[in-house]
This record gives sequence, structure tokens and C-alpha cells, in this order.
Amino acid sequence: MSDSRVWLITGTSAGIGQASVKEVIAAGERVAAITRKASSVSQLSAAYPPDKLLVVEYDVGNSAHSAEALFEKVHKHFGRIDVVVNNAGYGLSGVVEGTNDEDAHYQFEVNFWGPVRISREAVKYFRENKTPAGRIINVSSVGGFIGYPTLAFYSATKFALEGFSEGLHKELSPEWNIKIIIAQPGGVRTEWAKSNMVYRPFPPAYDAPDSPVNTMRNLCTSTPTMGDAVKLSRALITISREADPPLRLPLGCDAQWLILNKLGEMKKDVDRWNELTLSTVADDVDPLYFKKLNMLVTEQS
Repeated sequence: MSDSRVWLITGTSAGIGQASVKEVIAAGERVAAITRKASSVSQLSAAYPPDKLLVVEYDVGNSAHSAEALFEKVHKHFGRIDVVVNNAGYGLSGVVEGTNDEDAHYQFEVNFWGPVRISREAVKYFRENKTPAGRIINVSSVGGFIGYPTLAFYSATKFALEGFSEGLHKELSPEWNIKIIIAQPGGVRTEWAKSNMVYRPFPPAYDAPDSPVNTMRNLCTSTPTMGDAVKLSRALITISREADPPLRLPLGCDAQWLILNKLGEMKKDVDRWNELTLSTVADDVDPLYFKKLNMLVTEQS
């Protein structure tokens, strides 16, 4: 156990985060469970000894909380950190017109800036401590690839997290062997659409029974989800051990289908508006430059 990997996981009071804590320990590895209130994970604290589990109070949505101090505390306890999972987050359901700036800003603090601060510190920690295979798993959502009515700000945070993660991934020197993995769950059987969702009333103009926003809200609250938090946690363990993991990993048959469907729709739009797209190219540039370049590369390979 003393030589096993150490995971730092945020958002461990329920759902994917808590399931991940249990599955990682069951796999013979150790966990720092990050939560706003230690009392929310008292059952975990009672179930596992300190050499397997460290509970740390840390509010990812509070910029005054130091990510550096968080990593120092975990390192002091376990002597190492190998995998960081940015899982903490919540949903905000409401129309754009009916969402105030305070709600929108806090959604970004928790879902985007919290993971940014922890990811930044994780990269520094992995590099400076020469961690053999540092892994950062940023839990996005199928809603980080597809925008949905009533969840515009939630999707905006996840789109931002995916763009940040991809940019960070491309900044890292290969010799550091730090890998960024964007997990894209579909619907999972957790409290996300219940206690982990903030609901705001719809303005009268949007509140017809068959409006798109009411249809979406009813879908979120009444449709059974298809994903299993325990199986998803095991998938995160599996992908964390891969030497060459993917940048994006859809999790769930719904996530896979929805993402592939959107990719197909995007391809149709690109093809349909090809002529207008290429009409903006400067006169001294061959509009087929990249198509010809791709053909040349294909021939040479």
C-alpha cells in the first residue's frame, strides 16, 4: 500500500466522486478525498484507515483557498500524488434570460476556475516531483460538447473546461509524461439532477407547458439515466493506467451516441456551406491548399 498510487479527487461527498474513492481503494491505491465539509464524507472516514484515505476540506469554488497548500497537505500525508480527478461541480438549470450574473459567475467558479486552479498546481507538482506518470482527469460532460436548453451556463463551463484541458495538454513537454484526460459522462445515476442541481424559475414567456425549456427540464427530472457511477469509476481507473490515453473519453452509450450524432451534423454543415466558407479566402491563396496538402501527406504515408 505504501508504494501504491495516490489519487486526489474533488467532489467526493456523493455520486461519481464518492464511488471513485471506494473503487480506487478497492483497487489497492490510496485517496485524498476533497470536500467542502468533512462531515459529508463521515461514512468514508469511518470505513477506511488514514493510510488509505485522507479527507481534506477545500472549497473549489473559493479562489481564496490555496491549491498549493492543498497539494502540500496531501503530499505531506502520503508522500506522493499520481492522479488528480477534477470531479467537483453542479448543474444550473434556467434560461439565459432568467439567469442573473451572480448565479452564472459562481457556476464558472466551481465548474471551471476550480479545476483550472487545481490543474495548474497538478502540472507544477508532477513536473517538479518528477512523477513517473502524472494524470489529470477533468470530468466534463456530454454537455461539454453539446449545448442544451436550460443548461446554457452549465454547458458553457464544460465547453470552457474542455478547451482549457486541450490547450493545457498541448503545452506539456512529452518528457514530463503528464497526460490530460477529459471524461465526458452521459447521464449517470447520481444526485446530479436532484440535490446537485440549482433550479431557477422560467420567465413567463418561456413557461408554456410544451416549450423547449419545459420539455428539457422534464427530461432531466423524469427520464431514467443509463450510466452507473461505480462502473464509470472503474473506467477512470483503467484509463489512468494507460500509457497513451485519449484526450477525450465519452463514458456511456448515450454520451457516445450523442457525440457521434453531433459530429455527423457538423460534417453535414461543413459540406453544405463549403462554397461560402472558401469564398472568404484571400485572392492570392489557393482555397484548396489544405485539401491538397492532406492528399500529399496521405500519399507519402
